[in-house]
Amino acid sequence: MPIGMVLNEGRVPVKVFTDEVEASARRQLVNLSQLTIIHHHLAAMPDVHSGIGATVGTVIATDGAVIPAAVGVDIGCGMIAARTSLGAEQLDDTALRRVYDRISRDVPVGREQHREHATQPAAAPLRPGLERLLARHPRLAKSFPRTLNWAQQIGTLGGGNHFIELCLDETNRVWIMLHSGSRGVGNAIGTYFIALARDDMARQDTRLPDRDLAYLREGARHFDDYVEAVAWAQDYAAANRRSMMDLVLAAARRHLPAFELTEEAVNCHHNYVQRERHYGKDVWVTRKGAIRAGRGELGVIPGSMGAKSYIVRGKGIEDSFESCAHGAGRRMSRSAAQKAFTTRDLAEQTAGVMCRKDSGVLDEIPSAYKDIDNVMRHQSDLVEVVHTLKQVLCVKG
Repeated sequence: MPIGMVLNEGRVPVKVFTDEVEASARRQLVNLSQLTIIHHHLAAMPDVHSGIGATVGTVIATDGAVIPAAVGVDIGCGMIAARTSLGAEQLDDTALRRVYDRISRDVPVGREQHREHATQPAAAPLRPGLERLLARHPRLAKSFPRTLNWAQQIGTLGGGNHFIELCLDETNRVWIMLHSGSRGVGNAIGTYFIALARDDMARQDTRLPDRDLAYLREGARHFDDYVEAVAWAQDYAAANRRSMMDLVLAAARRHLPAFELTEEAVNCHHNYVQRERHYGKDVWVTRKGAIRAGRGELGVIPGSMGAKSYIVRGKGIEDSFESCAHGAGRRMSRSAAQKAFTTRDLAEQTAGVMCRKDSGVLDEIPSAYKDIDNVMRHQSDLVEVVHTLKQVLCVKG
């Protein structure tokens, strides 16, 4: 499906790849489109919904500046997926339960983290970059939660909508897929630089339609440090996913028949910023709840814990800044979902999936999310589907 609508209420147009946008999200898109730093247009993906300052599911190209709150605090959050040689016939409930229990034991979730010695090899390449950043910004280290040890959080899932899944594709081949980001250290980095951007805007007496759209300009005091910090957090997030994938593969190999990985893992961010060239200019591209979908590039688009997910290949469409949706996108808040549904509803909507079905994950019920099939229909011009996945096991954060 082509562009669903174009909003022309700001300084630049907003190209929306769906025909339905909630009122609050529309206001945020219009606010964002008023900024003088926006390059050419904004692109709103089919899963677009309200966020903090900027909508989730939006691609923002900026000229000579970056908006830290648009990148967000879960810097580098994204997906990793790998196909195995296992078939559905090699799975049974007993083995799946053992895999589930082993993953739950070996991969810390929520606020839990590893013992320090377990993460040193993965932490070593990342340590010098963080130490340089903290030497220039000693207040940043003080903003870390007391319980945070960034090295021990490598290979941990976190909470919210993060998950680890075993899935079956259209040929009944088993995939391992997981969703997580830069954990507490990414949150601390994002929060710190969001505050610095607001301070810069206040000193310059720059009027913004929303204080969460405060930006750092190239050449400004903190710009280079933010770019370095966000790149570090993105590398950390990718390493976190690789470490978890290793732990999940080890758990699967312990309890399932011998297998190999038959396709290279796809490891992609969907909350990040990087330098790219679009419409004749080198700009900063922030994908806030969106993945890169350059021509031939592979990506992972998950549904909710009871819905299908997709491995896709990008078509490189410039109207979307070579991007696509990062998932189904929420259609109701966590608190609204907890009020609207019961654990019986959750059990019904996750039938056939080995997962938690208690009140602690009720806010992640599939009905709290948009219809992933509808999202995919609206971005058929942006990506082609390579594999369709359906989960049989899901470990939630």
